[in-house]
Amino acid sequence: MDERRGTPAGRTDAQVCRPAPADRLTIYEKSRPGRGAWSLPELGVPEVPVDGLIPAHLRRTAPARLPEVGEVDLVRHFTGLSTLNFGVDSGSYPLGSCTMKYNPRVNEAAARLEGFSGLHPYQPESLVQGALELMHELESWLVEISGLHAATLQPAAGAHGELTGLLVIRAAHLAEGRDPRRIIIPDTAHGTNPASVVMGGFVPAPVRSDARGGVDMDDLRAVVAEGDIAGLMLTNPNTLGLFDEHIVAIAGLVHDAGGLLYYDGANANAVLGISRPGDMGFDVVHFNTHKTFSTPHGGGGPGAGPIVVRDALAPFLPVPVVERDGDGRFFLQYDRPLSIGKVRTFYGNFGVLVRAWTYIRSLGAEGLRQVSETAVLNANYVMEGLRDILDLPYGERRCMHEFVGSAAPFREHGVRALDVAKRLLDHGVHPPTTYFPLIVDEALMVEPTETESKDALDWLIGAFRSVADEAKEDPALLREAPVTLPVRRLDEAQAARRPVVKQRFAEDGDGGA
Repeated sequence: MDERRGTPAGRTDAQVCRPAPADRLTIYEKSRPGRGAWSLPELGVPEVPVDGLIPAHLRRTAPARLPEVGEVDLVRHFTGLSTLNFGVDSGSYPLGSCTMKYNPRVNEAAARLEGFSGLHPYQPESLVQGALELMHELESWLVEISGLHAATLQPAAGAHGELTGLLVIRAAHLAEGRDPRRIIIPDTAHGTNPASVVMGGFVPAPVRSDARGGVDMDDLRAVVAEGDIAGLMLTNPNTLGLFDEHIVAIAGLVHDAGGLLYYDGANANAVLGISRPGDMGFDVVHFNTHKTFSTPHGGGGPGAGPIVVRDALAPFLPVPVVERDGDGRFFLQYDRPLSIGKVRTFYGNFGVLVRAWTYIRSLGAEGLRQVSETAVLNANYVMEGLRDILDLPYGERRCMHEFVGSAAPFREHGVRALDVAKRLLDHGVHPPTTYFPLIVDEALMVEPTETESKDALDWLIGAFRSVADEAKEDPALLREAPVTLPVRRLDEAQAARRPVVKQRFAEDGDGGA
């Protein structure tokens, strides 16, 4: 094993990330006057002087400082950038809670079919019957999976689904002449939950976890007794990767207090075809299609966070909804007087929904159940493989799709969870989620998902174990990590507060490129 590179057993040196060559030039340094990699078609409309289009104070005073390079250099530039990104297609990506699932290529093929990719949202309903049918069918599948009654595909992300669900809850209370403001949130909640609660016009009411990682029932009773309960937001299994053993009792307490239950579906990958939120007592569910139904994740691109509701809440869903008339034709129904209105332009991110539909259609009911069973098996396999090197605060219980370990044992070597995570990058593994949930000291949150083979899981365990050995033998190395990547450890506070988002030129006094 190379001591500095830390190549784990069974992995060739070539498979570990290498630093970029020291003499690699930037695209600006390769620029030469007169070179080009583009051509524009002839102008098909009359040319209009720039003076008539752009106000003087918005015009450039000098030409844009763009590199002049040939096509080969340009292609190599962007190809090189693409190799610096780590994704689930590159290697193991056990980012707990985020559920970085593999995106099957059949999903991409379906979304690129001309009949879908060529649609325009202003086309008449008569010309988009196939798209409306797909949306209608996807809604019906989500209804069945959740154990509820009606759905909307409009929200553009999971957090957007949270807000939509909370607005539905508020509308339902107001329709009954009530206006309660407190939403109960466990201390294991996803970070978006409190923010969504505030944006929805409510007030978060925190509740503690018990020694087994579930909601503390005594604390919940005390919170409910304070009154003004609008509902509860909960993910089950929770962010500790544990299924709450008291979920039926929890639902009863909240309902008896006049509240409604919201299921954060971020962890639904653990229970597909096994248990349904509606059967647990929940009234509203959102699904993260990227976490549960394999649509693309990350990069700031489009997402989808459909919500499903109990029948009593269906009238409050956003408009329009997809319905079917007596002749079997699909149409968009806007005549819903109790609706909370639109929450997004048009009808949702259709291309993402096509991918989710394809995933569910490809697997069927049995396949979806197998997804969850394998995800749970894989998480427990990794947890057992790391039991002797991590502290497992809730290790007496079997986890679900993910588990939370603590890097606190590494502290005696001057190593923290962040150092472990950074060093894993040198071993070709994307690090797990760190320092979340907050109730676990030096938390490392690991979720391998269902698509990792046993060989890949053994490799992941081996990478963790190699880093654990390094923490004892050379802790300074971990505090410097990553040491093999083109970008070394950043000052993350400064990177967030003062990001460099433009090219810098030495001659401008900006410190160089």
